[in-house]
Amino acid sequence: MKASIKQISEITGFSPATISNALNHKKGVNRKTADTIFQVAKEIGYISENKISKIKLVVYKRNGLIIDDSPFFSVLLKGVESECKASGYEMVMCNLDRDDPDYKEQVQATMNDPSSAVILLGTELLDDEFPLYMNGSSPVVLLDCWSSNFPMNAVLINNADSAVNAVQYLVSKGHREIGYLRGKFRIKAFTSRFAGYSRALAKNELTLNNQYIFTVSTTMDGAYRDMKEHLKKGKKMPTAFFADNDMIALGCIKAFRESGYKVPDDISVIGFDDLPFCEISSPRLTTIKVFKYEMGQLAVKRVIELMKSGSKINTKTQVCTEFVERDSVADIRSGVKRGGK
Repeated sequence: MKASIKQISEITGFSPATISNALNHKKGVNRKTADTIFQVAKEIGYISENKISKIKLVVYKRNGLIIDDSPFFSVLLKGVESECKASGYEMVMCNLDRDDPDYKEQVQATMNDPSSAVILLGTELLDDEFPLYMNGSSPVVLLDCWSSNFPMNAVLINNADSAVNAVQYLVSKGHREIGYLRGKFRIKAFTSRFAGYSRALAKNELTLNNQYIFTVSTTMDGAYRDMKEHLKKGKKMPTAFFADNDMIALGCIKAFRESGYKVPDDISVIGFDDLPFCEISSPRLTTIKVFKYEMGQLAVKRVIELMKSGSKINTKTQVCTEFVERDSVADIRSGVKRGGK
């Protein structure tokens, strides 16, 4: 017997009109009811993953301070687009802005679209937003984010271990006073990088000195302005910094230089992301290369796997990085005295 709305009504007890409204994402059906209807519709074969014809790349924006200001994401999106095309799926891109008045309704419609699988670019997603995304009927893979409190299928950077490697490199160059350029907007990636920074200091029996942690804005201009204000206070500088990302590193380097510090002779800096700016900055920025394009491809492959298998097992894929040595770190093992202002 062919699955029908009448059959769903008999199983759930909801009226055919309610079921039709829920399946078409119309307003007026509460989330719990809609979730039940979609679950039964899938179980009896009324909705099939085989009907999915497109992969929806959903860009979540909490405030845009990370997403809007970095070329990191354009490469990531190209990876998604190319793999969708190679796999025969249409890619559709949409934004979900937390400040939109109908934001919750947009999320519900997006996460329960029977014609689409979802890749959720969750760079700016924090724990308080995860529950909204947990119970949709569409296959979903989280990209560039993950939460231990809300397990979902995810593809992300190996942030903590990458930060450990960066700090270990500074130690290998003789640095013992290692500071942290801390992004003011604490996305989950930054939190993991700080954990790696702290772990590397402890591993090398170095003190985590809070006086060497400088909080700055996450835009290049904002980081520059904030660091200029810190420097006006005459605070003691460490010999080296690990920065949450390249935008912060480059903004702070500009502030250091304008305040009379030489980079790397007085202050060494390591960034994170390997943006195109790093190769042409002065000095060229030592950083951590993220395989952005490949991350996008992996997310598409994983969501297609979910579509075909219907697996309920969540997997967390951490993509390893590559350390890129350039000119922004001084080797102070030789005993050459550090310069000053």
